[in-house]
Amino acid sequence: MRYIIIGAGAVGGSIGGRLAESGHDVVLVARGAHHAALRDHGLRLTTPEGTRVHRPPVVERPDELELRADDVLLLSVKTQDSTAALDAWSARPVAGGGSAGERLPLVCAQNGVESERLALRRFRHVYAMCVWLPATHVEPGVVSAGCTPYTGTLHIGRYPSGTDATAARIAADLEKSRLLAPVVPDPMRWKYGKLLANLANAVEAVSGRLVSDEARDLAARARAEGRAVLAAAGHDAVSEAEQDAVRANLSFDPYAVPEGGSGSSWQSLSRGTGTIESDYLNGEMVLLGRLHGVPTPVNEALQRIANTFARERRPAGSLPADELLRIIDAGA
Repeated sequence: MRYIIIGAGAVGGSIGGRLAESGHDVVLVARGAHHAALRDHGLRLTTPEGTRVHRPPVVERPDELELRADDVLLLSVKTQDSTAALDAWSARPVAGGGSAGERLPLVCAQNGVESERLALRRFRHVYAMCVWLPATHVEPGVVSAGCTPYTGTLHIGRYPSGTDATAARIAADLEKSRLLAPVVPDPMRWKYGKLLANLANAVEAVSGRLVSDEARDLAARARAEGRAVLAAAGHDAVSEAEQDAVRANLSFDPYAVPEGGSGSSWQSLSRGTGTIESDYLNGEMVLLGRLHGVPTPVNEALQRIANTFARERRPAGSLPADELLRIIDAGA
C-alpha cells in the first residue's frame, strides 16, 4: 500500500515520516512554503529519539501524481480545508479505471466530526481516525512529535461504523511505524470524546497554555456545555478514563518539541494562516446546541473570538485569560 498524506503538517508529517522511516511507500502533499521546503530539503522530523530527514516524493496538486489501485489517501488538513481537498482528489482517475472516490480508501485523520460526512458524499470507502498525536509544525519543512515509545495513538474504523480488512492492513502498517492503531467498530465514539477535549483549543490559541485558573475555568465550562449537547443529540463519547487508559501507553517528552509549542489551533494562529478550525470544534457544539435546544454561550463566544484572531492575524496567546473570561462573561 502507498500512503498519500494530504496535508503533511504536524499530524500528517508525523504519520508520513514514521511510515517512510519503517520502509513504506509515502507521498507527501503540501502547499506553499512548506511544499517548497519539503521538496528541496526533505521532511525534518524530530522525536525523542532524535532528528531524521525523510525524502519521500512531494506534490502540491493531485494532477502531479498518477494514482494507483493500492493507494490509501490519508486526509490530515484542517476541516475548513476539507471540501477543497476532497473535491480535488475524489475525481482523479486511478490506474486500471475508475476514480479515487469510487475505488480508493480515504482516512480522515482530523479533529472534529464533520470531515467524514463531507468525505462520504464524494468517497465510497471512508474511514474515521481519532488522532491523539501531540506534534508541532510552525516552520516550513519541520515537524516535531514528542511522544515515546509510540508517536501517537490512532483509533481507526470504517465510517460511520464497523471494521474491515483494509482498516486492519492500515493499522498493521502504522503499528510497524511506532504508531498505536487500535481497530475499533465505533471510531466516532472516540472522535466525539476527542472533540470534547478540543473545545479548549480556542482558549489556548488566544490566551496561551491552560495554566491559570481563568483559562481552566473557561475550558471546563466549554466542555460542560459540550457534554450537555452530546447527551441531547444522542452522541456517545468515550470517557476521560478510557482515553487516559490508552494514553498511559505513551510518555510525552516536552524537550522533543519547540519551546512554546502548543495545540493545532495555536499553531494556526502562530503561522498566520488566516483560518482556524474553531467552526468545527466549538462551532460543532454551537450547531448541535441550536438543533437540540441546548444553550452554548461559552462555545459561541470562543468560536467568534478565535475566528476574529485568525481573520485579523492576531498573535497566538496574546489575550490574557482573565480578559478573555471577562469578555465572555460580559456577553453571556
